[in-house]
Amino acid sequence: MTMASGTLFALLTEPAAQAAGAGQTVIKSLGHHAVFLLLLQLAVLLATARLLGEIMRKLKQPAVIGELAAGVVLGPSVLGVLLPELQQYIFPRDQHQADLLSVVSWLGVLFLIVVTGLETDIGLIKRRGKTALIVSSCGISIPLIAGASFGWYVLPDAYLADPSKRLVFSLFMAVSMSICAVPVIAKVLIDLKLIRRDVGQLILASAMTDDTVGWILLSVVAGLATAGVVEPLSIAKAVGGALLFLGVMLTAGGPVVARIISGVDKRIGGANAQTSLVIALALGCAALTHQMGIEAVLGAFAIGILAGQAPRFRREVGHTLEVTTASFLAPIFFASAGVKVDLARIATPEVATVGLMVLGLACACKITGVYVGAWAAGLPHWERLAMGFGMNARGAMEIVVATVGLGLGILTIELYSIIVMVAIVTSLMAPPMLRWALSKVKMGEGEAKRLEAEAIAASSFIRQIRRVLLVTRHAHSVDLPAQIIGYLSHEQPIEATAVYARPQAVKTPWWKFWSGRARRYGAVGGNALARIARPLRLLKGSRPELKLISDPDPAEQVLAEAARDYELLVLGETHRGTEALFGPMADRIIHKAPCPTLIVREPAAEGGKPKTFTVWEPKKILVPTVGTEYSKNAVELAAVLAASTRAAVTIVHISRTNSNDVDTARPQEFGAQIVAREAERAKKFGAEVETVVLEGSRPEEDIVRLAGEGGYDLVVLGSSLRAVSARAFFGHRVESILKNAPCPVVLLSAG
Repeated sequence: MTMASGTLFALLTEPAAQAAGAGQTVIKSLGHHAVFLLLLQLAVLLATARLLGEIMRKLKQPAVIGELAAGVVLGPSVLGVLLPELQQYIFPRDQHQADLLSVVSWLGVLFLIVVTGLETDIGLIKRRGKTALIVSSCGISIPLIAGASFGWYVLPDAYLADPSKRLVFSLFMAVSMSICAVPVIAKVLIDLKLIRRDVGQLILASAMTDDTVGWILLSVVAGLATAGVVEPLSIAKAVGGALLFLGVMLTAGGPVVARIISGVDKRIGGANAQTSLVIALALGCAALTHQMGIEAVLGAFAIGILAGQAPRFRREVGHTLEVTTASFLAPIFFASAGVKVDLARIATPEVATVGLMVLGLACACKITGVYVGAWAAGLPHWERLAMGFGMNARGAMEIVVATVGLGLGILTIELYSIIVMVAIVTSLMAPPMLRWALSKVKMGEGEAKRLEAEAIAASSFIRQIRRVLLVTRHAHSVDLPAQIIGYLSHEQPIEATAVYARPQAVKTPWWKFWSGRARRYGAVGGNALARIARPLRLLKGSRPELKLISDPDPAEQVLAEAARDYELLVLGETHRGTEALFGPMADRIIHKAPCPTLIVREPAAEGGKPKTFTVWEPKKILVPTVGTEYSKNAVELAAVLAASTRAAVTIVHISRTNSNDVDTARPQEFGAQIVAREAERAKKFGAEVETVVLEGSRPEEDIVRLAGEGGYDLVVLGSSLRAVSARAFFGHRVESILKNAPCPVVLLSAG
């Protein structure tokens, strides 16, 4: 064993010895003490930052203030005064050790910027584009002029890291004055429940525009600082590089990123794969912009925006990144930024005076600039003030700017500390000032209706559907289900995947892929997919994906596909067995479906021949309801279909007579309340609604009779699966309606 160990050691060390003998550099691992200190720093920073952050939350203040204060407490300002030896031990003045912590801090910066990009609503900016652009242009230009003038004319050379680069310093001060903190602003608006108000959206849209322009300007200034000189060529290179990058990303970049995300989602699937992809794209793009000489944060910000707009982007991925950033990386970044703040250096009368001047100028120029822009856009006085107070919060973005400036050698530690304190103070000012101003802003009728519609959509089942899986065993039975999906896509963006799943009687071995049976089955499948694609032309937005499942037991493959984060599974069935109402394969799929199911069943065609394709345009839709969650979802589906096709919806409630139901004593009263509530909801989706309340001993027969006598084109049912047998069973009444209805029936199982 000793000889073997010695031989193994010799084999492992021989290449290193040869490399050293050849004059090559041998890369060593981190020292034991360096790793220990890094882990200790991370633990202390994270624990203190989260503790003080939660305390600030309890005080109704942004958590970022507590996280920054944690760094100040752990830095030379507090811990360095109370326990200087301990502070020096944990945070030694060692460049190598500081670089290790800076790596983690920069990851925090990039993750924070990615999350900010994900939360940037391009649609919101477009909707309020003109007003936001006017407000933002004044909110940026006035602080830019004020900041540049202050840096050029007022500040003495003692506050410049390199007095020969005063122009770059002045431009940097201009950027630091113009930036605002979208995360802080959004958090304040959320806490005040004003995020969806018109003024709240306008503040966000203007702040997003501010930040986008601010990151471009920061990239340009960083490029100039890196170049070392300010010449027309270097300015043109920095500006041109930033504009070229953004131009490519906002034109070709959007479809490319969306296609990459879609490809990974289809081939691998899962939130973990998409999370890794977004992080990899952000880091790669940040490296690209850094190599181009513009700031790395611009690349991360661009990927955040594009990934958030991709149709297949999963909201849980954004949530995962947000949780990781908010609970780990961002607190460490903010706390490590605070550690560099030395309050002793800004406590002297001269530096304190400069600090107050910077704070006063930052608040005055931002609030004035936004107020003037809002006045030019025609907004009333209190909305102007609210926008000015809201966009004055600097928060996290100002810390990023200060960190970049310190890293590039533009700022001294005194001015860095002043800018960090400005970020803290302006973030503290925003909530009470914004709350006071917004309490004076009145809500208009149009805004009230929009907020009500948004509240309905937020709690709506049907409005949450984005991905639909359509499954059929018969190509001709897909016409109606496909058109229903198409009509749903008129009201909201929907991605559809259509699967033709018809098992082979005998599985063909893989080496007989060119046999006559395999070719015949492939030809049948190809023709079926072509037939299925025809009714899917009604689908708006992205092209549907078509899949052929060839397996003796296709149900398991369908279920595996359905498990890939579809919000709705649609089945088109024509089988009319006695024991298995929908057919054995459909029964298994319905029983094990990982998502809500929509079963579309049509009456059998005359003569048993398949129907030719015709465009389905319903005029009257009937929805029975008993007031349950399942009934509510069915009403929503009917209302959305009616809004797309201009059909009329009839909501009917039938109270059973001669039963022990609670509503037997006052059937008309209870029934009227149920249909009135459902009708009110359906009208908010844009449907034309009428209500009917009936009494009967067999409601299922009354519904079938009403559907026939009323000439209805569709019956929409909501029900739950009963786990009482091996086959799909939704109750005797539902089965009776499915078998006997004179028109197509849609059964939605979601509650």
